[in-house]
Amino acid sequence: MSSVLIIGAGGVGKVVCHKCAQVPEVFTEICLASRTVEKSKLIAAEIDRKIRIEQVDADDTNALVILIKKVKPDLLINVALPYQDLSIMQACLITGVHYLDTANYESPECAKFEYKEQWALHHDFKKANIMALLGSGFDPGVTNVFTAWIKKKHLDEIHELDIIDCNAGDHGLPFATNFNPEINIREVTAKGRYYKDGTWIETDPLSLKKSHDFPEGIGAKNIYLMYHEELESLTKFYPEIKQARFWMTFSDNYLKYLDVLQNIGMTRIDPVEYEGKSIVPLQFLKKLLPDPSTLASHTKGKTCIGCTAVGISKGKEKKVTVYNICNHEDAYQEVNSQAISYTTGVPTMIGAMMILTKKWTGKGVFNMEQFDPEPFMDKLMIHGLPWKEIIY
Repeated sequence: MSSVLIIGAGGVGKVVCHKCAQVPEVFTEICLASRTVEKSKLIAAEIDRKIRIEQVDADDTNALVILIKKVKPDLLINVALPYQDLSIMQACLITGVHYLDTANYESPECAKFEYKEQWALHHDFKKANIMALLGSGFDPGVTNVFTAWIKKKHLDEIHELDIIDCNAGDHGLPFATNFNPEINIREVTAKGRYYKDGTWIETDPLSLKKSHDFPEGIGAKNIYLMYHEELESLTKFYPEIKQARFWMTFSDNYLKYLDVLQNIGMTRIDPVEYEGKSIVPLQFLKKLLPDPSTLASHTKGKTCIGCTAVGISKGKEKKVTVYNICNHEDAYQEVNSQAISYTTGVPTMIGAMMILTKKWTGKGVFNMEQFDPEPFMDKLMIHGLPWKEIIY
């Protein structure tokens, strides 16, 4: 019998709630909490199981502590904003509850994301005799597990790693983001960075691109080099890696609109004065853009996310790709969501399952690749994200 407290009722929170409800033998009690109770109630109304609803401000550690003591969960699943990771982790430390999130901490004042502040809590979590699992989404998350799988099953050493994320879906709108617009635009407009021979090399945003041929009918797409947090942990835990890069696709239309928005200052994250009030242009832009959860019903096409690794197996060079294809329309039919939220929400549930069923155990702060990938890979096949591999 296990109880979970889910913090966050956005697109990913909806999928996590749906997917936890599908596995009652593991998730016997589910509580969904958010700042806006109405959003949580709408999600609960879609699910044919009792979902407890609570209200909380995830920036307020004291309020979180009160809620955790009230709900008494075995695990807290954080699918709120990455700005709130540290306040939620502190609440878990105070109450002695296991913690899981999908993206590393990011300061609201600086568009820079890294694991430093969360890794610094390792000894505190260890002392509290509880576990924190970081980045249990798709990328980060499944991409970390794919890498661990390649290392376990195929390569004695990984020398080169490319993580490639393609959204070949189309929502038919001139400009909209498929997850939180503020987080999405901060991420895309940040400097690129990749790992090469022990050094991090910085690039101008989206300045490096190449064409990549995706499987299963998606075809050739331009992919752009970005920085993503799993590169930091993977190069830490697999020190034999000589090169690690992250790539993502963007449509020409998306890039055109983004370029205009940047040029007129709408993607700025520093406050500006307007009619006697201080506003952040990017937060104002977020209010104008479509809520990603409203895109699901008319988004068509597929996503393809995977890892390609080159390394040594039994003294010979070998190349392996592991990937998943997810269909936007299938995701909507199952949980009223588009595939971007689905591919994050499913592994969130599976990561929680790994902790609650004690397939993954430990005291402290951990990343996904530190555990045996096999039980997680098995559950991906069962719960909606089947994967394939190519051996070259």
